[in-house]
Amino acid sequence: MKAIAKRLITAAAVASLMVGAAHAHRAWFVPSATVVSGDNAWVTIDGAVSNNLFFPDHRPMQIDAISITAPDGSTVKPANAMVGQYRTTFDLKLEQKGTYRIAQASNGLNASWKEGTETKRWRGTMGDYVSQGIDKKPGVQLTTSSRRVETFVTNGAPTDVKLTGKGLELSGAHPNDLYLGEEVTFKLTDNGKPAANVEITLIQGGDRYREQAGEVKLKTDASGAFKMKVENAGMYWLEAESRGTTTMEGKTLNSMSTYVAVLEVLPG
Repeated sequence: MKAIAKRLITAAAVASLMVGAAHAHRAWFVPSATVVSGDNAWVTIDGAVSNNLFFPDHRPMQIDAISITAPDGSTVKPANAMVGQYRTTFDLKLEQKGTYRIAQASNGLNASWKEGTETKRWRGTMGDYVSQGIDKKPGVQLTTSSRRVETFVTNGAPTDVKLTGKGLELSGAHPNDLYLGEEVTFKLTDNGKPAANVEITLIQGGDRYREQAGEVKLKTDASGAFKMKVENAGMYWLEAESRGTTTMEGKTLNSMSTYVAVLEVLPG
């Protein structure tokens, strides 16, 4: 009886955790390796949105929205792509030496307003915002949003990753040159400018098998810089979000940028 009761309590606890986790869906790309070498180098990449890192259990990433940038700035198409129920999988041949950037990024305008007790939402361009009369809605709130989810893979020696200047982006220490026991300094920019006082969440993968997720909270300084040093080698999920205002076509808008990177810390 005690064994049965213990199993029931455990099951209830797990169910409770799953209910909470359902509100914490996290997007990611995980490569089979982040550092390779050779003239015939390949990696396989999984992409998903899940409750646990990096355990696909919710939905796959959209293959058509994935961009791969080669070291020379050219665009590479994913090979052998497959979209399943819970994850997207594809291969990447690293024909060039240097660092590849695998990302899913989006930018857009979002509006919300109240009609009675109902909240209405809209998404589109600034031209549509005016032509469709959304700007005349009482109490309308307009927000420009940017979201980027990415990871990096290097063939041979790391090379610089060129920033797009759109939304939150990571620079400073090279994302494929991270080792256990070494403190590195990264920098966040938002639309090309230093992202000051931005909170960052860092979680090691495999939280499915831990009682506590082990979140580490970091924060950028006035120059957008922050330091990172971890206690274990492995794959890490980094997320940041920045909110503020911006100007577009003479209008002052709310702005929101979110950023996710999957980074591997290798044994020292």
